[in-house]
Amino acid sequence: MPERPIRLFGDPVLKTVSAPVEQIDDGVRALVADLIDSVKLPGRAGVAAAQIGVNLRAFSYNVDGEVGYILNPVLVETSGDLELVDEGCLSVPGLWHKTPRHPFARVRGLDLDGNEIELSGTGLMAQALQHETDHLDGILYLDRLEKDERRAAMRAVRESDWF
Repeated sequence: MPERPIRLFGDPVLKTVSAPVEQIDDGVRALVADLIDSVKLPGRAGVAAAQIGVNLRAFSYNVDGEVGYILNPVLVETSGDLELVDEGCLSVPGLWHKTPRHPFARVRGLDLDGNEIELSGTGLMAQALQHETDHLDGILYLDRLEKDERRAAMRAVRESDWF
């Protein structure tokens, strides 16, 4: 499967809460293949289904050489005090902002065989799990920014050549 074009800030699918995967069929298998192909490109830590225009709860990740996916992820645990970390988003290209994230995160969901799986991690993995789960809830990282940082981010979006 080919990588799919990334939807950009302003596309309504990015602000829509994604529907759960009800049945694992050939369409869902094709979606996972596209998500994995899309996340393997350099500089990508995660791709949510919403970012490729599909309103289903699924995302892929590519962190520290580990590539995978999860269906119907639920963020079940975060721990540690919120820290401001540099964060960007494929749907908001070229912009990086200090975003509050927990240093540890855990999600539970399903694999393509319907088995329950769990992903967890610190650092970039924790950030990716929180970021991609947010996408599935219709939340962009810009929504998490502190007031002054958000104001600067929105000005940068308006001034960008892609908006």
